[in-house]
Amino acid sequence: MRAIEISTSGGPEVLVAVDRPRPEPQEGEILVAVRAAGVNRPDCLQRMGFYPPPPGVSDIPGLEIAGVVEAVGAAVSEHKVGDAVCALVPGGGYADYCVADATNALPVPGGLTMNECAALPETFFTVWSNVFDRGGLKADERLLVHGGTSGIGTTAIQLGKAFGATVFATAGSEEKCQAMRGLGADLAINYRDEDFVDVIGDATHGEGVDVILDMVGGDYTNRNMRVAASEGRIVQIAYLDGRMAEIDLQLVMTKRLVLTGSTLRARPAAFKAKIAEALRREVWPLLNERKIAPVMDSIFPLSQASAAHARIEESEHIGKIVLEVD
Repeated sequence: MRAIEISTSGGPEVLVAVDRPRPEPQEGEILVAVRAAGVNRPDCLQRMGFYPPPPGVSDIPGLEIAGVVEAVGAAVSEHKVGDAVCALVPGGGYADYCVADATNALPVPGGLTMNECAALPETFFTVWSNVFDRGGLKADERLLVHGGTSGIGTTAIQLGKAFGATVFATAGSEEKCQAMRGLGADLAINYRDEDFVDVIGDATHGEGVDVILDMVGGDYTNRNMRVAASEGRIVQIAYLDGRMAEIDLQLVMTKRLVLTGSTLRARPAAFKAKIAEALRREVWPLLNERKIAPVMDSIFPLSQASAAHARIEESEHIGKIVLEVD
């Protein structure tokens, strides 16, 4: 099969097309003939040598796929050959074929293209696990989403609104702020022109926000604590501006804050299966009715994976970047 390999650690140009043996599904797994694969920042980190795959996982990048079930391993009852699915995978997505744990695959929602479906798993699993499970977001609470036009951000805005939250979001241009408003953000903040702490303080009359989804880190950490409401929950999923921060513990104590975070890739399939069950129950009906949908930035052929990585690293994209597999 065709696959995209990381020839050596480095820039987008180190991604090269190679021939690899087609994987075979083991017990509990399905083999998917890939039609599209999502491109995510963890793929870029893996390419640069900072985010190796977990032990036993394919070194081919790619954490989410959409396609058709080609074969099933033993003890698989969730899917059958010929089913159209999208799946969260720990690696191997940039290829003609990819294996997935059967419990981490979901049916393709009605009306969505394969390219759109490849944009679902990584972002929807991540947002559900962090905003709703770890962050405990409830209807009528306030959610702040940093990086609001990323794949994660566009998903978080839509899900926050769908489940009754007031959503604030930050981005770095007026064009991106307009896009966030179009997705339902109640307040879009251009962080290049405004201080989100001051803007949200004014908008909430000093009450702050209940849940913050942050992928920035660095000096945002204390600023998040300042803008958090009493009993606020700050959920860290990345640290684009640095992993080290000096924390004001007085804010943690007086506001009774929770600062938490997670990574998803290395978690066991059984943990991800619980997220998949929640998504199937709570979110897939919204996708089937197209009340929410993935925001698509651009689609590249599999052979142009390096161009897709360059696009995501420019940070000008709005929504998801996908590789189409012919």
